[in-house]
Amino acid sequence: MKHQCLLAFISGFLLWVGNANSQDMPLSQVLIEGEGWEVAAEGFDFADGLCTDADGNLYFSDVKGGTAVYKVDLEGTMSEFISDAPGISGLQWGSDGRLYACVAREQRVVVFDPEGAETELVNEVRPNDLVVTHDGNLYFTMTPTQEIRRIDPEGKMSIVSEGVVTKPNGITLSRDQGTLAVSDHGGKFVWAFRVEEDGTLGHPGNYMEMRTPVADPEIARGDGMATDVHGRYYVTTAEGLQMFDPTGRMGGVIATPDPESMLVSVCFAGPDHAYLYVANGGKIYRRKTKTSGALFFQKPKPAEAP
Repeated sequence: MKHQCLLAFISGFLLWVGNANSQDMPLSQVLIEGEGWEVAAEGFDFADGLCTDADGNLYFSDVKGGTAVYKVDLEGTMSEFISDAPGISGLQWGSDGRLYACVAREQRVVVFDPEGAETELVNEVRPNDLVVTHDGNLYFTMTPTQEIRRIDPEGKMSIVSEGVVTKPNGITLSRDQGTLAVSDHGGKFVWAFRVEEDGTLGHPGNYMEMRTPVADPEIARGDGMATDVHGRYYVTTAEGLQMFDPTGRMGGVIATPDPESMLVSVCFAGPDHAYLYVANGGKIYRRKTKTSGALFFQKPKPAEAP
């Protein structure tokens, strides 16, 4: 009996150690020694809306001064991908091969086909950022009205959260697309919601506490978000690019390339989607990492071991 109890204790202890190690996700698992930020694109008023496609090309907007959706290919060449598309604050590719966009300036959510033709999905809204699931549900944040809205695959819009997040801003999904995460630009938490089978959101919780400036300890200014293949969450804030493990535990803060400008958007793109890109004022920076980005237009897969 004593022998069995000892074996049970050892097995339980090893399981606990394994779980503890699996949740220990420091920045050393992401950052490569000697690799820093480098400029990937510049000359804009306010770069925003970073996203990628299956090949790793980067897409973005200049929400203040630009008039197009821009593209940076794998060789680093920048071009206009869609012309006459001003005021876009959020971009994401869908599994249908179309590019979805929050047109903040015109208070619309639209979608572009591969040739750049635009279709309006909804209007008279105040969209900030969006994410699109593999099965065609689009969720977008409405910062001024404290709302998260959903556009279902049939095109019907509904409010799925109201008054929970002070200033809902950035938005992303868990690796398995079962959790929706939303950053608060007016608080210090990233909120997590369970995505129900019918596409509604349930069980909100402020599971990730962002670091805040000393001068303003209650407001982190959480903005754009991304997720990697290991389930880690990344959020741009006033203190830098903050990283959290899948359970919501802080893993570290990556310094902002240019602290004098706002850090507003983040995504993984480039070869193998292994480069971390951020929009920082009028420039976009990138750095190579040990991980790669989760692609929500692909069918969800189990998180990879770090």
